[in-house]
Amino acid sequence: MRDLLLIALFAFLGAAAAGLLGAVVLRLLRHRSLVVSMSVVAGVAVTAMLAGTLTVAWAMFLSSHDLYVVTTVVAMAAVVSLVTAVLLGRWVAARSHELTLAARSFGDGGTFAPPAGQPTAELAALTHELAATSAKLDSSRERERALETSRRELVAWISHDLRTPLAGLRAMAEALEDGMAPDSGRYLRQIRTEVERMNGMVGDLFELSRIHAGSLTLAPARISLYDLVDDALAGAGPLARERGVRLVGDRIEEVPVEVDGKEMSRVLGNLLINAIRRTPADGTVALSAHRSDGGVVLSVTDGCGGIPEEDLPRVFDTGWRGSHARTPPAGAGLGLAIVRGIVEAHAGRAEVRNVQGGCCFSVTLPAV
Repeated sequence: MRDLLLIALFAFLGAAAAGLLGAVVLRLLRHRSLVVSMSVVAGVAVTAMLAGTLTVAWAMFLSSHDLYVVTTVVAMAAVVSLVTAVLLGRWVAARSHELTLAARSFGDGGTFAPPAGQPTAELAALTHELAATSAKLDSSRERERALETSRRELVAWISHDLRTPLAGLRAMAEALEDGMAPDSGRYLRQIRTEVERMNGMVGDLFELSRIHAGSLTLAPARISLYDLVDDALAGAGPLARERGVRLVGDRIEEVPVEVDGKEMSRVLGNLLINAIRRTPADGTVALSAHRSDGGVVLSVTDGCGGIPEEDLPRVFDTGWRGSHARTPPAGAGLGLAIVRGIVEAHAGRAEVRNVQGGCCFSVTLPAV
C-alpha cells in the first residue's frame, strides 16, 4: 500500500508540473487560433502523462532499455494526439470562419445563409440563433421600408389636402374682400366647412404624433359596453342619415370594460364614420359588441364591397386610404392608424377581415 501511494504521489507531481507549465502557455496564447489552443491542450495531456510515467520509472529504478521503451510508447501517443488535435482544430476553425463570413453578409444588409457542412453542437446552436436574428432583421427592415413609404405618402397627401382648401379659402377671402362674392353667406359657410375639415386633419395628426411618441395618456374607468356603443351610434347617426345608410346596433351585450371612454369613443367613431362613407346609399352598417374567450369584441361591419386581399395587411398603416381618390371623404389616411394606436394602448388588438358584401373591423379589449 505504501509503494502504491508513493507511485501515485510521484505521478501526480510530474503531471502537476506539466499541467502548470501548460496553463502558463495557454494563458500566453489565449488570443491565438483555436488550432494552437487545441494543440497545446493535447500537448499538455501527453506531457503530463509522460512526466508522471518518467517520474515513476526513475523512482522505480527501471533499466535504461525499459525506460526507452516507455518513452517511445508515450512519444507515439503524443504524436497521434497532436495530429488529432490539429486536424480537429483546423476543422472547427474552418467552420467558425465560414460562420463568420455568413454573419458578416447579413450584418452588411444581406440575408444570413447557413454555411454548408455539419458543425459542432455549439456552432449549430449559434447558426440557428443567427438565422433567427437574420429573419427578425429582414422583417424589421421590411417594416421600416413600409413605414418610410407610408410616411412619404402621408406627407404628400397631407400637403395636397392642405394646399387645396387653403387655395379655396384664399380665393373666397379675396372675393369677399373685393366685394365680388355674389352670395357672401354661402362663402362664409364654405369657409367654415373647410376650416373645420382642416382642424380635424390637424387634430388627427396631433393624436397620431402622441401615439407614435408614446405620450398618449389614458384615464381608464369602468364603464358599460352598452353605454359606450350607444354614444358611438348616436354620434354617427347624423352622417348615416345624410348619406342614406342604415346604422344598426346588433347583439350589444351589457358587459363592463376598463377603458378610457373618450379615446374608445374616438375609436368607434372613426370606425363608424369610415364604414358609413364607404357604404353605398341604402346600405347597412352594423355595430356589435359581445364577450368572447379572448376578451370583449366590438365589431363594425359595412357594405363597402370588401378590401383586396393584398391590401388587408396595410389597412391600419399610417396614410393608407384604400384608394387614390383626392375627394375629401377619402380622408388623410389617419383614422385607422389612430384606431390601432389607441386600441394597442389599451392592451388590445385591431383586426379586419372581408365578409360577404363588405368587411368587418374588430376591436378586442381585455375583459374585466
